[in-house]
Amino acid sequence: MENRFKGKQYPYHTLNSFYQEKYGEKVYKIAIDGGFTCPNRDGSLDTRGCIFCSESGSGDFAVSEPWTIKDRVLEAKKRLSSKTDAKKFIVYFQSFTNTYGPVDILETIYTSALVDSQIVGISIATRPDCISPEIVQLLRKLQDRVDIYVELGLQTIHESTAKFIRRSYPLPIYDQAMKELRASGIPVITHLILGLPGETRSMIMDSVDYVAKSGSQGVKLQLLHILRDTDLHTYYQDHPFELPDMVTYIDLIINSIKRLPPHMVIHRITGDGPKDLLIEPKWSLNKRLVLGTFAKMMKESGAYQGQDITSSKENSHD
Repeated sequence: MENRFKGKQYPYHTLNSFYQEKYGEKVYKIAIDGGFTCPNRDGSLDTRGCIFCSESGSGDFAVSEPWTIKDRVLEAKKRLSSKTDAKKFIVYFQSFTNTYGPVDILETIYTSALVDSQIVGISIATRPDCISPEIVQLLRKLQDRVDIYVELGLQTIHESTAKFIRRSYPLPIYDQAMKELRASGIPVITHLILGLPGETRSMIMDSVDYVAKSGSQGVKLQLLHILRDTDLHTYYQDHPFELPDMVTYIDLIINSIKRLPPHMVIHRITGDGPKDLLIEPKWSLNKRLVLGTFAKMMKESGAYQGQDITSSKENSHD
């Protein structure tokens, strides 16, 4: 495929470039805890959560104080504005499953985040099995006021791995949620975890290829973090498994990007693990080194987004 990124700063569709194109300036994402739980924790499906999930429901950096949603957004804005020249923000409901609840309560929570005109969007992290026609209708309604993005935690397409990590829904549920959200014009960002126990390089690339053709407008490529006091931590202690070193992981990321269509926004290539909770891989704490090495390897290899796909591969599942 032709290199559409020739002459640009980065050879892939970065989140910053997407924000610049859409909003005309840098946009800051502020993560907050919306007070949700999860069907994988409240007993509906399980009580233990996904095997890798921390007590904060993957929202370790989300603002959870003060009490109200409005105050949490204002506090997060205040923190960012003290360190940057931030003028536009997207509120990211990050912790647990953020469409898990009655529609009227969801509407109250989401609209409470719209504290002023500087909030240009809301991004909602959730599970595909917590997307219903009623929720899609609510999200369409909210689109009249602000941009809405939905982030779906897929992690892998392989049912054996999904069972191991206790995802608790089959792959067709993801396909159905994607179909309903796309039909309503709601952009979707899909989360994938690279380095899950038992997954080969080929299996990881199969998941990447699936997302590439799913219709997802964006993707988050996440390094597997083993966090203290999670069930994955316990499993790792009892059954140590190999984790990728930095160069191996970056090579996985580069090859993933080469298989993704150029229009797809790359929201993340690694992710952060809280320093006080991260057990492995320790190298991921040096984010500057990781990103610098990634940029160097991309440049030296001449890689660019979409390099390894053909036009036929860009077709969506539906």
